[in-house]
Amino acid sequence: MNMDSLKKSKPIGILLIACIYIMAAALGLGVYMLLRFTFWARLLVSDIVCTVFVFIFSLIFKNASVYDPYWSVQPIVIVLFFATRYILTPAAILLIVSIVYWGIRLTGNWAYTFGGLKHQDWRYTKFENETGIFYPFINFTGIHLMPTLIVYLCTLPAVFVIRLQLKANIGSYIGALICIGAATLQLISDLQMQKYRKSGRHGLIRTGLWKYARHPNYLGEILMWWGIGIQAVSVLPQHWWLLAGAAANTIMFFTVSIPLADKRQSQKSGYAGYKASTRSLLPIPKKQVS
Repeated sequence: MNMDSLKKSKPIGILLIACIYIMAAALGLGVYMLLRFTFWARLLVSDIVCTVFVFIFSLIFKNASVYDPYWSVQPIVIVLFFATRYILTPAAILLIVSIVYWGIRLTGNWAYTFGGLKHQDWRYTKFENETGIFYPFINFTGIHLMPTLIVYLCTLPAVFVIRLQLKANIGSYIGALICIGAATLQLISDLQMQKYRKSGRHGLIRTGLWKYARHPNYLGEILMWWGIGIQAVSVLPQHWWLLAGAAANTIMFFTVSIPLADKRQSQKSGYAGYKASTRSLLPIPKKQVS
């Protein structure tokens, strides 16, 4: 089978990416165990090494989307690794369940929509076309490294709670409910989008949650990490800076993800009316001004 045929096959593509990520996880574990820094610095270095490893395969396959599942796989691997090293308290279990539920759902959605190694996310292709010779730099820093650092910061609060073996409080349960609700919101909105696309329509989706909001799935992603931050800070109030990951993630969505999606959608017929009648994130009816 030649490279072109290999890249077109969805099962082979998923198998290859799974192998890449297993090797990356093993490499990251080895680096973490060898280093002698404080745990958060060791974890950061290991995470960056794994990202570089995945980036190399993105170059080999000439497809930056090899990195796409990293966002949802990385937190699961991290929290499960630390879960094997410490006695789990209710606070830790709530965080682990929140992240694993979110991660499995998001990874499953990636696998369902994965179009093979020949398919690359439209945003990456846009960056490649617009940046020319600077694309390799944009590819590594913007597409690979920046998301890794953001999700590292988002996951770090859970690692603190797991390591310190802290007890749960009311904030732990409220945060967990936010996380489960956020991941479920993403699940529902993604299923509605998949059903719409499967119907063969290609215009603006005006059904379900999408009837009221243009990005209900993004709302879920934003709320997910605030839920993790709330769980951690509620039991570690002196470590308020653990909310930095949730804040960075929110900024990324408002400055990059949402504007890019809106710009693309604006090219479709009827977008002006759709935007006027919907909210950006909140899937609740918008009062129409007569």
